Amino acid sequence: MSYARQDAVPAADPRPAPERRRRGGRRPVGPLLATPYILFLLLVMAWPFAYAVWMAFHDVVFTAPGASVDHPFVGLTNFRQVLGDPEVQRSFLNLGVYLLINVPLTLVLALVLATALNRVLRFAAVFRVAFYLPYLTASVSLIGVWLLLFGSEGLVNTVLGPLAPDPSWLVNSNLAMPTIALYSTWKQLGFYILLFLAALQSVPRELYEAAEMDGAGALQRFWHVTVPGVRHATALVLTLALIFGANLFTEPYLLTAGGGPNGASATPVLLIYQKALQQGNPDTASAIGVILVIAVGLVSLATARVTRER
Repeated sequence: MSYARQDAVPAADPRPAPERRRRGGRRPVGPLLATPYILFLLLVMAWPFAYAVWMAFHDVVFTAPGASVDHPFVGLTNFRQVLGDPEVQRSFLNLGVYLLINVPLTLVLALVLATALNRVLRFAAVFRVAFYLPYLTASVSLIGVWLLLFGSEGLVNTVLGPLAPDPSWLVNSNLAMPTIALYSTWKQLGFYILLFLAALQSVPRELYEAAEMDGAGALQRFWHVTVPGVRHATALVLTLALIFGANLFTEPYLLTAGGGPNGASATPVLLIYQKALQQGNPDTASAIGVILVIAVGLVSLATARVTRER
């Protein structure tokens, strides 16, 4: 019996074309385009943070360029010194007060105003620009306005008359940090409103119509449709508000002349600046920074987990 000769047909490669090209040795474009940003992160963020961690475990002082000075390893000495410093403890307490006011107020106001703007048809662009303008304006100019408003003889005290606090807002130990929290909320609100507005665009209109047909009122539609529909944006806003709040520096430095009165508005970042550049102790300043990064990381992870579970 004879068999006819048949040419063998090679089987098709089941891998997708992009994967076959990568296996074939062609360099992918994605990593090449991301290389400059990766280098930027390594040089501007990763390396300084690694050096700060190294300083936190060593005895470091500022010296003249080119001077040979030993920096002995001191272990956890700097951390023990920082954690036992009442000034540092008060700065973290001040930061906690700030976050307790700023973060919930930012979440509620940004979501409510974004929902209102999402329903406005006429002059919507004008309102969005009006809310976003303070975020774009330089902090120095806005702080000058707030000093005129909340100064001892400012417009707010003039309107309140005998109800005005004495001492005034920014020189009052109990009101300085809440006033700074209100200022930061007002200034940054436009940025978070835009984030919620972008998230609201993806919520289907059919959900609102179905809820309305079922007899749900405006508040019920907001709570059961809007809030779950923007949960991912809520997690993002919450995380960003925590990170931006932990880096609070400009506002207390300018509004209260460096964290006054008597440290009532001092923040960890402001103390880092004072201890490193004004007092010449970069090792203890680095220890404060490491503790702050760890604390913010843990809080951010916890809030992200709670938000994801809800």
